[in-house]
Formats: sequence, structure tokens, C-alpha cells
Amino acid sequence: MAPNATTSECTGVLDEHDAETIDGGLTNTKVPIKENKKRKVSLVWRSIIIFTYTHIAAVYGLWLMLTAAKFYTFTFAIALYLASGWGITAGAHRLWAHRSYKAKLPLRVLLTVFNTIAFQDSVIQWARDHRVHHKYSETDADPHNATRGFFFSHIGWLLCRKHPDVIEKGKGLDLSDLTSDPVLAFQKKHYLILMPLACFILPTIIPMYCWNETFWNAFFVAAMFRWTIVLNATWLVNSAAHLWGSRPYDVNINPSENPTVAVWALGEGWHNYHHVFPWDYKAAELGNYGMNFTTAFIDFFAKIGWAYDLKSVSNEIIRTRVQRTGDGSHTWGWGDKDQDEVEIKHATITHQMNNKSH
Repeated sequence: MAPNATTSECTGVLDEHDAETIDGGLTNTKVPIKENKKRKVSLVWRSIIIFTYTHIAAVYGLWLMLTAAKFYTFTFAIALYLASGWGITAGAHRLWAHRSYKAKLPLRVLLTVFNTIAFQDSVIQWARDHRVHHKYSETDADPHNATRGFFFSHIGWLLCRKHPDVIEKGKGLDLSDLTSDPVLAFQKKHYLILMPLACFILPTIIPMYCWNETFWNAFFVAAMFRWTIVLNATWLVNSAAHLWGSRPYDVNINPSENPTVAVWALGEGWHNYHHVFPWDYKAAELGNYGMNFTTAFIDFFAKIGWAYDLKSVSNEIIRTRVQRTGDGSHTWGWGDKDQDEVEIKHATITHQMNNKSH
């Protein structure tokens, strides 16, 4: 079974069962401290070469998209960006890593297909690393420990061998809910066949045969450029959203509210809230679909019955946590005592009542 969050090593919670306080926290919160200790780093040159080529190819793909590719190819790349993004955010992250909602078989299959297009490892392995990240956030057991700097937490962690603590803690987690899912088991077993087909081969072939796109444009735009953008959008959650932004829910942790990351990562940038309440299916307090496409995706499938048991946090619990550990930047609405005066002064209020006639 997974180690309880009560162990002295844990710095965060994974789900509602780990919470020790009524507002979702730990009794003794460990404040992540940036340590300047030297660590032995073993570079993985194969990964360095692959990701170097990937980014060069993505830049070339961007050039082709702007100068040579057909509009259909551009549209197709956007569709794949959304699909593969949801495979990570709605699938590997909110459904499987955090179990913040449940999904019927058709949606689990769809999300697994989307996840395979994203090519960020199988769901089982992705969710395992993410669970370790939440349990031991900003320690050496965190796969992309942000206290080691932006580059490491963004991509550097993939260019070197995992810290021994990551491997040790990962072995201690209970993944039985993932390994017992036949859809995920099938994906993992056949990943080396399914992934190239879903991420590279079909995205290249479809534009070529459906609207006579060139191989060069199809491969570098719909496959390489799109894949690299999704990768970096996901990595920004690990890096930028752990370094820059406000902390209205818990000032003691590094994860932050970062609207820019939220836009690129389909709603995953409200990271201070997410690390405080990781079992909330919205991964945010507000239900603004424009800044949280993943919530809109899940809500749609809830309406048609494919998603169910959506978990969220009550306003009372949120308010309690904000008052106890927040940085003071949270406002509850118009007229809140902490609302910015400039915001009030420049607000537009329409359809005002004419007091003279009443």
C-alpha cells in the first residue's frame, strides 16, 4: 500500500485520504527549502540527442507551418494538440493519477488513445511519477524537483538518470488501481507499437492522403511541432508553475497560480490550488472554461454519462484553508476587504439602476 502522508518524509498530499486537517493539509507542513548541495548527475546522452533534435525539428516545423503547410494541416495539428493534451490532463493526470473522477470504458479508451498520441510514457508510468511528485514534492524523491532550478524541473530531469530517492519512493506506492485496469495494461504492454503509430505515423499519413499534404509538411508540422509544443506545455506545469505566481491557498509551498501556464496546459496552471486540493477534478477553484479547457472536457462527458463521481471542494473548506495558510491574494468576490482598489476603480458595471426613478 502507499505510504501515508503522516510519514515524516512526505511534503504533500496525493488525495483526500492523505489529509490530516479538515482543510486538506498535513499536521506538520514541511516547507520546501532550496538546497545548494551537490548531487551526482549521470547524463543520458541518448535523451539529450533526441530532445535536441526534437526542438530543432519543431522550429523547422513552425517555419513550414507559417510558410508552406496547408491550412488543413495547421487545423489538424491544433486538433491533435487538444487531443493529446487532454490525454495528459483529463486522463493521466486528473483521472488516473489523482482519481478525481471516474470514467466509463468508452471514455477510458478514448483518453488512453489521446494519451498515446501525446507520447509522454504510458499512463501507468506517468501516474506513478506524478504520485511520487505530490507525495514528496520539492525533495530529491520528486522526479522534477523545482528547487533544483527552472531548467532541471522543465526538461533537465529527463536528460539524466533519476535520483535514487525517486526510484525508492516510487516502488513504495500502491499502483494496483492502475495495473488492474485492462485498458492501461494493454497500452503499457503494446506501447512501443502503439506510440509511434499514434504520435508520428498516423499524424503524418492522414494529411498526406486526406488533403494531399507533402510528407515534409505533415511530419514536421502535425507530428514534430505539435508533439514538442505539448511536451513543453506539460513541462511548464512542473517548472514555471512551481516558481512564479501567487499562492492564495498555501504560501508555504512552491506551486503557484500561473494563468499563462493554465492557458497553454489546458487548465493545469492553477497549481497552488491543485497541490492543496489535488482530488478536485477541476484542478482549480474557478470554473472558467476559457482558462480550463480540461474541466470543460470532463463536464461534457459527465453530461453524456461517460464521466461520473466528479470530486470538488466546498467553499467552506477552501475559505478555511485560505485564511489559515494563504498569502492574502485570494478574493471572494466584489467588495472583499482584500480586493485591489485599482481593480474596483477600473471595473465596468453595466445595466446600472437609475436611482432617480426609484
